[in-house]
Amino acid sequence: MKLLPFLFAAPLLAQAQTPPMSQRMADAFMTRQPDSIVVGGRSTARWDYEQGLMNRALERVWQRSGNPKYYSYIKKNIDQFVNADGSIRTYKMEDYNLDNLAVGHAVLLLAQVSQGSAADQAKYRAAAATLRKQLDTQPRTKAGGFWHKQKYTNQMWLDGLYMAEPFYAEYSALTNDSKGFDDVAKQFALIEKNLVDPKTGLLYHGYDESREQKWANKTTGQSPNFWDRGIGWYAMALVDVLDYLPAGSPHRAELIKDIQRLAPVLAKYQDAKTGTWSLVMGQEARKGNYAEASGSSMFVYALAKGARLGYLDKKYAAIAKKGYDGLVKSFVATENGALALNGTVSVGGLGGSPYRDGSFEYYLSEPLRQNDLKGVGPFILASVEMEIAAENAVGQGKTVGLDYYFNHEMRKNAFSGQPEQWHYTWEERTHGGFWLWGNQLRELGAKTVAVPGAPTAATLKPLSVYIIVDPDTKKENPNPNYIQPADSKAITDWVKAGGALVLLANDTANCEIKHFNELAKNFGIQFTDKSINMVQGSQFEQGRVDLTGGRVVFPQAKTAYVKELSVLGLQAPAKPLVSNAGGQVIMATATLGKGKVFVLGDPWLYNEYVDGRKIPAVYENFQAGKDLGRWLLAK
Repeated sequence: MKLLPFLFAAPLLAQAQTPPMSQRMADAFMTRQPDSIVVGGRSTARWDYEQGLMNRALERVWQRSGNPKYYSYIKKNIDQFVNADGSIRTYKMEDYNLDNLAVGHAVLLLAQVSQGSAADQAKYRAAAATLRKQLDTQPRTKAGGFWHKQKYTNQMWLDGLYMAEPFYAEYSALTNDSKGFDDVAKQFALIEKNLVDPKTGLLYHGYDESREQKWANKTTGQSPNFWDRGIGWYAMALVDVLDYLPAGSPHRAELIKDIQRLAPVLAKYQDAKTGTWSLVMGQEARKGNYAEASGSSMFVYALAKGARLGYLDKKYAAIAKKGYDGLVKSFVATENGALALNGTVSVGGLGGSPYRDGSFEYYLSEPLRQNDLKGVGPFILASVEMEIAAENAVGQGKTVGLDYYFNHEMRKNAFSGQPEQWHYTWEERTHGGFWLWGNQLRELGAKTVAVPGAPTAATLKPLSVYIIVDPDTKKENPNPNYIQPADSKAITDWVKAGGALVLLANDTANCEIKHFNELAKNFGIQFTDKSINMVQGSQFEQGRVDLTGGRVVFPQAKTAYVKELSVLGLQAPAKPLVSNAGGQVIMATATLGKGKVFVLGDPWLYNEYVDGRKIPAVYENFQAGKDLGRWLLAK
C-alpha cells in the first residue's frame, strides 16, 4: 500500500488541539458550505445520503460541545426540504433508493427535541413516517433483503446497511415495533451469509441474488473485490444500530457477534506503518493501490465506538487510536487557516452506465476529491470517539441511577400513542428531559440506568451515583410515591458506604418538599420555602449564578443559569458550595461516611438549559453538567 502525495495544502501533524479536532473540521465544513449541503460537483442541494452523514456528524459535535450552531445548521438544512405538511422536496419514494433514508436520523432528531410549536414537531414526524413507509414496499430479494435501489434489481450492497438500518432501527425503537427490529436484524444476517469471504473475513461490496450482473460471480453472486468504504459503511451500521436495539432483544447478541467477527479482520488489514487502510483491501501491495481516507475513518469510528461500548475488547481502542493518528498525519491539512481532508475516493459502485465491473482497476479509476463529505463526516465521527476516549476513564465500571419512582409523570408518546414516563428522564429529548446530561455521563465512561422502584439496599448496591429529581406532588401524579423513612434509611446507609447522592428539588410550588426534606435532613440540608431567581421572560441575567466559589465541583464552568430555585438551609455536615451575593445558599455538598452529596433546589441540568439553544453562551450549564459529572464519578 502506498500513500498518495497531495498538493492541496501542507500536512498537519497530530497534536493536541483547542478547540478539538471534531469542532475544527465541522467548522471548516460549515464555512465552505454555509447555506446548504451541496454534494460533489452538483450546483444545487438535494435530499441525499451525504447530507444525512454530515448531519449525524454535526449532531455529535453539538452533543459534545453544547454549541447550538451545529444544531442550527442541521435544522436549517432539513428545513430546506421538509415542508409544513411533512412532504419532502426532491425526495421520490418511487425511486426506492435506500440512500434517501440516511437523512432520516436528522429528521427524527428534530421530531424528538422541542421545537417552537407542536406543528413543527408534527411535520418532522410526518416526514419520518414517509421515509419509513418506503420500506414497506421497498423491493426485496427472495430471501427478504432490501434491493439497494429500484434500478439495482436483486442486489444488496454493503452501503445500503448504513443508509437504511440505523434509521429503521431508531424508528422502530420510537414506535415499539418489534417486527421492525426483526427485519433490521435480517438485513445484517443476509449480508453475513452472502458477502463474507470465508478465507479473509472481508466482505465483498455487493451481491446479486439473480447472478445476472456481469460483475456477479455466477456461483456466489458476489462482486469481485473488497472495497474499503463499503466495508466501512457496514461497520458503522453495526455499531450505530446497536444504539437502538433494546437491552432484552436477542438481536443485540447477533450484531455484537458480527462486529466481533469483523474487528480482528480490520486489525489484520491495517497498515502496520501508517495505521491506515487500503482502497482495495486484501491487495495492499498491488501496484496502484493506496491508503484511502473515508474507509479508514469509518474503521476508526467503528472500532473506537465498539470498544467504548463494550462490544469489542479494549485492545481495539488502541488499534483505533493508531488508525486515527494515521488519519491525521496522512490526510488532514490546513488551508487558509482551516482544516481540510485529503484522500477520499469520490465514488464506488457496481453496474450502471457507464458500467462499473467491480474490478481492481475500476476502483482505482475513480478520482480522489478533497473535502469529500464521505470522508469529512466519518472523520468528524472518528474524532468525537477519540475525544471521548481521552476523558472517559473516570466513569469506567460505574453506574449512575436516576430515580423513576418518586418522580413518575406519565404522558402519551407522540410516535406510538402509548403511555410513557417523561419529565426528568434519561430518554426524554424534549426540554424537560435529562438526555443530554445522561449523554455527558455516558461519555465520561459511566452507565446510566433508571431506578423504577423504591430504593433498597439491593437496588442501590450496583450504583455509584443515585439522582432524585423533583418528587411528585398530587398535581403531577394522582398517586405519588412519597419518600418514606425506610427509603431515607436505605439511601443514607448507601451514602455512608461510599455512594454519591444528588438531590435536585424545585421551587416549592412545583415540588413535594415535605418528604424530600425528611431525606435531606440526614445530610444537614433543608429545602426552604424561599424561592429566588424568579426570571421574567428572557431576562436571563435574573437567573445568573456565579460558580467561581464552587471550584471543588466546578473547576471549569464559571457562570450558570438557574431559575426559580429553592434556597437551602444548612447545618453540619452540610457545607455551602455556591451562594448568591446576599449569602443565600444555592448549592451545597455534604460528606457522610465514605460518601458525598450534592444538593440544589432546582432540576437545573435538563435539556432546555444545557443544549445551548435557549440561554446565552455566557451561561455555562453544559460545562457545569460535565464538571458535576466528573466530581460525582471521582473517587
